[in-house]
Amino acid sequence: MTYSCIHTHTTFCDGRDDIETYCQAAWERGFVSIGFSAHAPVGRKAGLVTDWHLGDARLTEYLDAVRDARRRWEGRLPVYLGLEVDYIEGRMGPADADYRELGLDYLIGSVHYVFPPGGGEPIAVDGSPEEFAADVRSRFTNDGELLAETYWDTLLAMVNAGGFDVLGHFDLVKKYNEGDRWFKAEGERYRKRAESLIGPIAESASVVEVNTGGLIRGRTREAYPSPSLLRLLGTRGVPVTITADAHAASHLGGFYAEAREALRNSGYTETVLFAGRQTGKPVWTKEPLEI
Repeated sequence: MTYSCIHTHTTFCDGRDDIETYCQAAWERGFVSIGFSAHAPVGRKAGLVTDWHLGDARLTEYLDAVRDARRRWEGRLPVYLGLEVDYIEGRMGPADADYRELGLDYLIGSVHYVFPPGGGEPIAVDGSPEEFAADVRSRFTNDGELLAETYWDTLLAMVNAGGFDVLGHFDLVKKYNEGDRWFKAEGERYRKRAESLIGPIAESASVVEVNTGGLIRGRTREAYPSPSLLRLLGTRGVPVTITADAHAASHLGGFYAEAREALRNSGYTETVLFAGRQTGKPVWTKEPLEI
């Protein structure tokens, strides 16, 4: 089993360990590579104040720190430089031209924020269970199905805008929906909206991550995306890569065996591993899913 992870968060944003600790852990565990993907700043571009994004003033410091790690680990562990960029409709997204000027190896495109139908500032779909519940009740008139539909609309807008190499945690909106508390994850209304994204994703030529972060933190009983969505992605030949969405070095490789099993059960026979960037395009190598 070949290990890699290009979705990692360090002390530059909301992670608990620094870059060097991650590199040391990856090397000791036999990883073939590691990539860093700090949450891109949202202050200047989106007007938001958070404690979990990289600050605007530290962006250059982060880029330099990852490049320094790349030099230190050369010949032992390939180190890749990325960002996880939020798509916040009308404010920022992975397709923004300024990201292409940073010399990144890859971009993860993710939706964490959606705008309520009544207007106002966006809400985070994965802030905390308490915040999520309060937002559904007060900003979405207690209609969890509407919130889910808004999430899928926003994700589709990001896919159509493009600019990312990896689609982050496809169905993140399910994070606090244990027991179908807010919406029926296998219900027709939810399922149809989720499935409507499969074609556009396939046409985008991006890679979808199988993200074990919800399992690692005990928030979900399955990876992102769900087995039903994985099966549909597989029928369209959408390539997938396994990540831990690590927020600590101990998360590296977490629940990868379960992710591989879910992929095999969904009809996948291989994953892809990031191998750098050439002539402006990401390079991916294939990894068989045999046990």
